[in-house]
Amino acid sequence: MAIAFKNKTLAAFFAAVAGCAGIHRFYLRGAHDPWSWLHLAGLAATLIGLALVGRGNPVTTLLISLPLALSVLAGALQALVLGLTPDEKWDAIYNPASERQTHSNWLLALILVLTLAIGMAGLIFLITRSADLFITGGSYG
Repeated sequence: MAIAFKNKTLAAFFAAVAGCAGIHRFYLRGAHDPWSWLHLAGLAATLIGLALVGRGNPVTTLLISLPLALSVLAGALQALVLGLTPDEKWDAIYNPASERQTHSNWLLALILVLTLAIGMAGLIFLITRSADLFITGGSYG
């Protein structure tokens, strides 16, 4: 049975856009990867927690949303790691039996730049909002 060719640009895109659901890990490693299921569990726990508790207390909402926030940030980091992997190493890891070779292009660079910008903005927001809620009790909004 031939192993499907794994596209690096597509994997980085999946990690950047749907990293919180672990789609990139399902694409690269299949359903046997425990980390992909952990991403899905974090997403489900956050959605269920927000549905049950609601948005009453801001600290509670932040703590319930923490698994999703960490999963999103981990997906952004994974998109950067996948995208910055050299093509030869990528083929050795994910396409060892394939006749095709990976050739990165400008679209991968665009995905990496946008991922870095959005990921850093999310990280800065998470740090400042957490500090506001835990230190001042949310008095700044």
